Amino acid sequence: MKKKHYNNNNKKKNKKIGLTIVVAAVVVIGAIVGITYSSVLEQSSTSAKMTIQSLKDEKFTSSPVLGDSDAPITIVEFGDYQCTFCYRFHRTTLQTIQQDYIETGKVNLIFKDFTINGPDSVLAAEAAQCARDQDKYWEYHDTLYKNWKGEHTGWITGESLQGFANTVGLDIEEFDQCLYERKHQQFVLDTYNEGQLLGIDGTPSFLIFNADKFIKVGGNQPLEVFLKTFEELST
Repeated sequence: MKKKHYNNNNKKKNKKIGLTIVVAAVVVIGAIVGITYSSVLEQSSTSAKMTIQSLKDEKFTSSPVLGDSDAPITIVEFGDYQCTFCYRFHRTTLQTIQQDYIETGKVNLIFKDFTINGPDSVLAAEAAQCARDQDKYWEYHDTLYKNWKGEHTGWITGESLQGFANTVGLDIEEFDQCLYERKHQQFVLDTYNEGQLLGIDGTPSFLIFNADKFIKVGGNQPLEVFLKTFEELST
């Protein structure tokens, strides 16, 4: 199945997003500022609760957390470092979410590699995991997006990734060895496969949840969509 990037400029109406998340019911909520998103509002089924629990357990075992790990709401973002709309999210909407919600302890964020753009995206994701080995994951993650130069344009190379490592102050010898050995390649590929099992089919995609329910948001939606989601999960 051909993967896709979400484009908020698409004018087609009644677009259906295929979901294979193991839950009992998916409710399509009405348009918010002209854009719809899928939501699971009631968590009465065992499978739905297991999905939430698996996301929560996984968060603390294999993914770095941005913000307070005890925050009541978690955003799981599935993204690709070459993805145009991931880049736009990180350079616009996320800035406000980080300042008003993550830094204030209301929300935390984890980033899951969903490398739909091929080998260069996989390599960039591996490089970020190598930076994580040196406790510089988020610094490297942000540097990748700050230096974004489009999809399939060749900007992700061993040389550029090493340059980003220098920028964030990594031990270059350790970083180079990690990347050369493809230490985290399988982890990145496994993360992509896990995303598919959760029904993720494009980037960026978000699973946003609290202790009882979660909401799926597809695409670089306007800030208002995320604020509405936080409001629903806070009630």
